[in-house]
Amino acid sequence: MKSVFPLLLLCSLAHAVCPTGQPKDQATLVQVEQVWLQAAEQHDVAALGCILADEFEEADFAGSLIDRSAMLASAAHPSTAHSELSDLHAHVYGDFAYVRGLGVTRRDDGKPSVKNRFTDIFVYRDGRWQCVAGHESHFPEEH
Repeated sequence: MKSVFPLLLLCSLAHAVCPTGQPKDQATLVQVEQVWLQAAEQHDVAALGCILADEFEEADFAGSLIDRSAMLASAAHPSTAHSELSDLHAHVYGDFAYVRGLGVTRRDDGKPSVKNRFTDIFVYRDGRWQCVAGHESHFPEEH
């Protein structure tokens, strides 16, 4: 079954119609971050695949590197978590941009909320913003 999942994932991405003609502005990048969150929570691997560049890597709060395939695989699994983004600030420099924001993840299973600061780095390619790298830092637990 493990060998079939990547094939199914690739087939679903092959049918994805990624947006093109996205404006090169801050509002669009903020919207991309919201679409990313929604895609992850709705397990929409195809939509997430349009946002993540082939070379995407994220450094998570524990220092681990997560590549594109691992991020897509994790989005395919159900979760009891709900996240919200705030304090989003996008900065555009031609075909390069970054977005910095705050994420709060709440779980239905009673575990405490997790709060993190993140930075996502984008390039403008094929008429759309694609995330090439990200970094997350968790806030210490509040007691």
